[in-house]
Amino acid sequence: MSTPSLKRYAWLSISAALATILLKGVAWWMTGSVGLLSDALESVVNLAGAMMALAMITIAEQPADDHHTYGHGKAEYFSGGFEGLLILLAAVGIGVAAIERLLHPQPLEQLGIGLAVSVVASIVNLLTARILLAAGLKNRSLTLEADARHLMTDVWTSVGVIAGVSAVALTGWLWLDPVLALLVAANIVWTGWKLLYRSTQGLMDVALPPKEHALVVAVLTRYRAIGIDYHALRTRESGARRFVELHVLMPGEWTIQQGHDLAERLECDIRNTLPHTTVFTHLEPLDDPASLEDIALDR
Repeated sequence: MSTPSLKRYAWLSISAALATILLKGVAWWMTGSVGLLSDALESVVNLAGAMMALAMITIAEQPADDHHTYGHGKAEYFSGGFEGLLILLAAVGIGVAAIERLLHPQPLEQLGIGLAVSVVASIVNLLTARILLAAGLKNRSLTLEADARHLMTDVWTSVGVIAGVSAVALTGWLWLDPVLALLVAANIVWTGWKLLYRSTQGLMDVALPPKEHALVVAVLTRYRAIGIDYHALRTRESGARRFVELHVLMPGEWTIQQGHDLAERLECDIRNTLPHTTVFTHLEPLDDPASLEDIALDR
């Protein structure tokens, strides 16, 4: 049975981004708040990221072919990197606008209606982020997870902006609005950096996280207890799929059939422990000195 497409979640993200751009744009137009403007600009980034996510999910879901024999899963890392760059660019724009407003303060208008509109936009983002995060974690989609975490950052950013604009309304201190916008920009830079770092790590074939690596080792340790050893264990991720490679050392007098049956059981145990995992094993005799000479990457 084929796996359901994740593109419907990307379309949900695109729809939410369009809705929040409209709502936050109206809130900024009504109030003149540069903080609310920064919030609206981040939603534009959300839209661009969601469109990139749709494109990369479409590519990642394509089956393996003669030119991409390991599949197309790494396409998801390009989405995270692209969104990270957009976030950094948005942060620069927000910072410039905030400094300009800090140097030339302007009074805010219609705060009550503007803030109410911004709250509605934040609720849209919150509900969308929760749906995307659940789908991303369930399906091991880095694209959906990154999009969801960015939306959650947008939610907390909106909360901060709303609090700042409210503070201006209560105190009359106009400088609070641009200062808060600068804090928003700093928060966006941090989010963009984390997305860029995670994407580059995936493209560099970083090993599985320590907890997942420990699960693989736990399976192999059970085999050691019955006289089967291993070495040259390597792991990596490619989008939603994990890859595990290792050399399995078995008694030299075993038949090919016995060795094959062992490898099938071991690979199955690893896949049952870590779903969405492709396992490659290389069988070697325990008592052959040459078995210990081929553990380097280039043999």
